[in-house]
Amino acid sequence: MSTKKISIGTKPTAKPAPAAADAWVESRVPAEGPEPMKRLTIDVPESLHRTIKAQCAMRGTKIADEVRELLLQKYGQA
Repeated sequence: MSTKKISIGTKPTAKPAPAAADAWVESRVPAEGPEPMKRLTIDVPESLHRTIKAQCAMRGTKIADEVRELLLQKYGQA
């Protein structure tokens, strides 16, 4: 039986970021684009989750997209 030899490279060093990079990040203006998203976590009964998941699977949609659409219908566009 032959053994395979593997060489592992050197360990990366933790170089600090250049000061210019920090200054750029702090002073940059965000580009126009889609509105940033925020995460919303809710608890629902298992039976409701199972129903939503099955319906979304049959339609080929994601639960998050369905819930987002319902929230937009209820609360409108911000």
